Amino acid sequence: MDRVESFNSLPADRLTAELLAVCAASAWGSAVAALRPYPSRSAVLAAADAAARGLSWPDVLRGLSAHPRIGERARGGSKEAAWSRREQSTAESSGDDGTRAALVAANHAYEDKFGHVFLIFASGRTQEEILAAALDRIGNDEETERAVVTDELRKIALLRLERLLDALD
Repeated sequence: MDRVESFNSLPADRLTAELLAVCAASAWGSAVAALRPYPSRSAVLAAADAAARGLSWPDVLRGLSAHPRIGERARGGSKEAAWSRREQSTAESSGDDGTRAALVAANHAYEDKFGHVFLIFASGRTQEEILAAALDRIGNDEETERAVVTDELRKIALLRLERLLDALD
C-alpha cells in the first residue's frame, strides 16, 4: 500500500492524533482530515497548505502552544518533541554562549511585545540566523507579525506532514 493510501485509511482517532502532532491547531487537522481520501501526496500537501493559510488567529495560537521557545530543547518522547529537536538541531549545534544569551533575551523581548513564543521555521538555520530574524521581527507591528507567524506555522506543519507521510507504510 502506498503512503497516501495508508494516510487515507488511518482510523479517524489515529489520524486526529497524528495531525495534532503535526500541528496543534485542531481546526487545521480537521480540515485536512475532512478531505480524505486524497488521490496523491501533492493533494494532501495542497489541502494542508490551504488549511494552514485559513487558520484564525486563535487557531494559530493553539498551534503555537505546542512549540517550545526557539533554542530551548523540547522535552519528552512525543513525536512533536522529536520533530522540534530535529528542526532546531542546526541551531543547537551552532552559535556561541553570547549568541545563545542574545537569543534568550530576544525571545523574552518578543514574548513581552507579542504575548506568545517566537516561532520560526528553524530547519537548517543557525542560531545567528534565528537571532537576526527575531531581532528584525520584534520591529513588526501586530498585524504584520501575525501574518509572519501564521506562515511560519504553515511551513512547519507542511514539513512535519511530509515526515508523517514518509513514516507511513
